[in-house]
Amino acid sequence: MSTGGNPSDPAPALNAAQAPARHFALSGPRRPIDPATNAVRPDLADIRLAEYVFAPHYAAPMTMIATAPAPLRSGPGEDAPMIASLTQGDRFEALEISRGYVWGKASGPNLVGYVAQSSLTLAGDAG
Repeated sequence: MSTGGNPSDPAPALNAAQAPARHFALSGPRRPIDPATNAVRPDLADIRLAEYVFAPHYAAPMTMIATAPAPLRSGPGEDAPMIASLTQGDRFEALEISRGYVWGKASGPNLVGYVAQSSLTLAGDAG
């Protein structure tokens, strides 16, 4: 198959037999990732953990700032146990916003949990 010498023509696709071989090393079990301090759930994980965990979806953290003291909870909702407290100005790395709650990692206590969306603002809007 010829590309006709036109540099803008795409190169022909390689079939499986022509593709360069890739090698993957399986080095055995890894130490488990602690979901209390690493933002990983069965359905979603922080993109920075992609090398260590498999998730159907990855998200890049979006920095938010606590606008007032707020509880960091183990789940969304007022009835979920409080695991820490954010103070005004604390940074929060948001990975998901759903139904009035933000899931992510609180930088101060270095813990993963949920914070009421109303208690946070985007980092650029905090000034």
